[in-house]
Amino acid sequence: MTIGDQMMLRGWWETEATARRKWLRWVGEHGDRPGARITLTDEESGTALTQWPDP
Repeated sequence: MTIGDQMMLRGWWETEATARRKWLRWVGEHGDRPGARITLTDEESGTALTQWPDP
């Protein structure tokens, strides 16, 4: 999770299913912060799997 250009939270989970649940939780817990961007990224490929808010 970033706010502006600053990294605020970072996590790593072994399975994509777990990562997607955590991502959804973070959106609920932190998505109302001004300037927040929460991105789920595949670290092997560097591909953004999903983002909040939508780009």
